[in-house]
Amino acid sequence: MTFSQDDAYTSVRCLITGSCCETNTPFVLATSVWVSVFSAIDRPVCYRAELADSRTGSVVDRLSRRRRPWFNGAASRQLGMDQVMSNMTNPATEQSRELDADERQIAAKYMRIVPWGAVIWALSNLAIWIALWPLVLYDIMPLWLGFIIASINVSLCYLPSHEAQHSIIARRGQPLRWLNELVGHLSVIPLVQPYRVLRHTHMEHHAHTNDAKLDPDYSVHAPGDFAFLLQSIKTRQPASNTIGAYADALQRTGKEHVLIDALVYNLLFLTFLVAMAWSGYALEAALLWWLPRHVGLTYIQYYLSWAPHHPGNSQGRYRDTRAFKSRLGNLLSLGMQYHIVHHLYPHIPLSKTPAAYRELKPILQQRGCDLGNL
Repeated sequence: MTFSQDDAYTSVRCLITGSCCETNTPFVLATSVWVSVFSAIDRPVCYRAELADSRTGSVVDRLSRRRRPWFNGAASRQLGMDQVMSNMTNPATEQSRELDADERQIAAKYMRIVPWGAVIWALSNLAIWIALWPLVLYDIMPLWLGFIIASINVSLCYLPSHEAQHSIIARRGQPLRWLNELVGHLSVIPLVQPYRVLRHTHMEHHAHTNDAKLDPDYSVHAPGDFAFLLQSIKTRQPASNTIGAYADALQRTGKEHVLIDALVYNLLFLTFLVAMAWSGYALEAALLWWLPRHVGLTYIQYYLSWAPHHPGNSQGRYRDTRAFKSRLGNLLSLGMQYHIVHHLYPHIPLSKTPAAYRELKPILQQRGCDLGNL
């Protein structure tokens, strides 16, 4: 059977307006199949026959139903044409989809990797810090050297736990999940920060980055380096709003029960300091734990909270985190020069963020991200 271009147009119009009569059913059916197959611009050719088969039944069912008259034929035609136009591919949207696909494909190459280096880092760093105590107390190592090493230990202890917070070592249900949780808990002992509190509040930081009301880390934002230092010290004072921000985040997410972890940690910490002072080792306790902890907290806050999110006034997936060039290099800046990659894809291990950044950089530039001079 053949039909002219006018017949095809009439059939398409019938499909849109619902005004076709029963005598035109073969034309409508044939035209609908033709339109379904050859207008599937988002499908490969090999799928078009399958697409036609899947749609033919629905067309027959629609034509076999009792036709309901439209109250306004012009309005129905306009509605139909709007639906047809809305299904047409928008070039800008298509380009964005391709960019999304390329970005995800690159990121996927660096995920599902167990960061064994972080596991070794966590356990060895903790072992070195613990070993400092007998070495200093038995005068094998001078106290000043112990203080320097302890400050380095505390500054480095958070990152392995950070990997565990994002379940990068192992996700729930995987065989190595116990190792993920072990690293998370043990590595932050020198920092006197409970793993569960850190994990839940950190998830809120990711969900609400740079939100003055909902980001629990927002309080460290300051206009410059020195202003940050003062602000960081203020956040650790008893009257600071930071403690309340963390408690609010836990309460908001139904995790307030983990606050007991923070209470236990701090009670044990204070008890240890008092016991050491009572035993005549107050200076050793201060220089191997109390002061290194404050040095480490300031260092961690600077490179993980302040620098990657400065100036802290933008929100959005490609706006709330930046890349930056550190004067100390990537190693001494705790790998945070590439922190933008972590916020985009939190399951990429820290050790893989530089390589991921180099591949993602052209895409991030098209996104308009702040990449600094990196």
